[in-house]
Amino acid sequence: MNKWTEEISPHHSLLDLKLGELWRYKDLLLMFVKRDFVTFYKQTILGPLWFFIQPLITSIIFLIVFGRIANISTDGVPHLVFYLSGVTLWNYFSDCFNKTANVFKDNVNIFGKVYYPRLIMPLSIVLSNLIKFSIQFFLFLLVWAWYYFKDYNLQPNMALLLIPYLLFLMAILALGLGMIFSSLTTKYKDLVFLLSFGIQLLMYATPIIYPLSIIKNNSPWLLRLVQLNPLSSIVETFRYGFTGSGNCNWYMLAYSTIFAFIVLFVGAIVFNKVEKSFMDTV
Repeated sequence: MNKWTEEISPHHSLLDLKLGELWRYKDLLLMFVKRDFVTFYKQTILGPLWFFIQPLITSIIFLIVFGRIANISTDGVPHLVFYLSGVTLWNYFSDCFNKTANVFKDNVNIFGKVYYPRLIMPLSIVLSNLIKFSIQFFLFLLVWAWYYFKDYNLQPNMALLLIPYLLFLMAILALGLGMIFSSLTTKYKDLVFLLSFGIQLLMYATPIIYPLSIIKNNSPWLLRLVQLNPLSSIVETFRYGFTGSGNCNWYMLAYSTIFAFIVLFVGAIVFNKVEKSFMDTV
C-alpha cells in the first residue's frame, strides 16, 4: 500500500509541534541560517566587521558614560572587560528576541507561498545569531586575554564550564519570549512599537552596566526585583567565570532554567496555535 509523502490536515493538537518535520526540513533550516548571516551585511561597506565594531563602540560608550562620568563601580574588574562581557551576551539575546518577535511580519511573503514547519524560522534566527555571537565572543576573549596577561587581577574559575549551558538558556529564553510576542503582534499591532522600548528597559533591569553588589549594598528590595529577571543570573555567572567578580548562585540558575523552559513551552504552544491562521490577521 502506497503511503503519502506529505499530509496536511486542517486541525491538529496544540501540543503537536511536529518536531519530526523539523528534522526532515533541516536543509531548509541551514539555508535560512546562511541567508540570515550572508544577506544582512551583504551591501554594507565594512561587512562582517560590524560584528566587532558594534559591541566595541557600545562598550566604550558605557565606559565613558557609566564608568567615568557616573563613576559606577565594576567591583575591580577593568571597565572594558566588564561592559564587553555584558554587551556580548545581551546582543545575542536582544537580537534573537527582537527578530523572533517580528518573524511573522518580516517573512509574511515566504509564509504565504510555500508550506514548511513554521518553527524553522525562529530556530534559524537563534542559530544564525550564534555565528554573530561567536565572532563577538572571540573579540571579548581577545580583550579579556590582554587584561589578564597584564596582571589586572582577573581570576577565571570552573564556572567557565557553564558557558555553553548559559548560552543555551539564553537562546531558549529568547526563542520562547520571541514566539509569544510574534504570536501576539499578529493581532495586537501596538506591541510592535512597545517591543524595542521594552527591550531597552529590560537591559537596565539586567546587570549589564552594573554589578549586583551595588544594588545589594544600597537597596535589598531592588536586588530581589532584579533577581526576578532570569537573565541576571546568566550574566552574573558568565562574568564570574572570567573575572572571579560577582557570584555563581545555583538557586538563581535553577530559577532561570525553570523560567526559560516554561517560557519556551508556552511560546511553542502559542506559536503553534497562531501559525495556523496568522495569514488572515498579519
